[in-house]
Amino acid sequence: MSTFDVITTDRLLIRTLEIKDREAFFRYRAMPEVYKYQSWKPQNINEVEKFISDNLTVVPNTSDSWLQVAISLKDGQLVGDIGIHFLYDGFQAELGYTLSPEFQGKGYASEAVRAVIDYLFTGLGKHRITGSVDPDNLKSVKLLENLGFRKEAHFIKSYRMNDAWYDDCVYAILADEWK
Repeated sequence: MSTFDVITTDRLLIRTLEIKDREAFFRYRAMPEVYKYQSWKPQNINEVEKFISDNLTVVPNTSDSWLQVAISLKDGQLVGDIGIHFLYDGFQAELGYTLSPEFQGKGYASEAVRAVIDYLFTGLGKHRITGSVDPDNLKSVKLLENLGFRKEAHFIKSYRMNDAWYDDCVYAILADEWK
C-alpha cells in the first residue's frame, strides 16, 4: 500500500492531508489553545506547505514513520488532523490528534479517532495502539478513556517543550480489547 485509503464515517472523511488544506491547517494549528499541548507550532504558511509536502511522500505503514491524515467533513472542509506513528516493530502505532476549536464538542474527534483505530487494528493488523498526552489536557484524556484506552504510565516532568518541563501520560489499547 503506497497511499492512504480514504476512510468514510457517518459524517467525516479521513484522508491524506493535502496542499489545499494549508490555510485551514495553519489557522487552527497556530492558535494558542491548540498548540498549548503540541510540540510543533507552525510559524507561517510556507512551513505548513513544507510539512504537507513532506507528509505526501510518506508511505503508510512504513516502520518508524509519521503520517498526518486530515479529518474533514463530507464536503471536504478540514476540521482537524490525526498523526499516526507507525512504530519500528511493525505491530504498534501511536496516535495524536488535533481538532479546530470551532469543531470541538460535536463528537468529530471521537468519530475520527475510532475510525483510524479500526483501520489500524482491522486493516493493518496492529497489535497495540498508544497515545501520549499531557495530563492537563483533560479533553484528550477523556477521549482516550471513552475509547477504552487505559492509562499505563505517568511520567513526571519527562517532556521538554518551549523551555519548560511537562508531565506525560501514556494510554494504550490492545487489538483484542477493541470492540
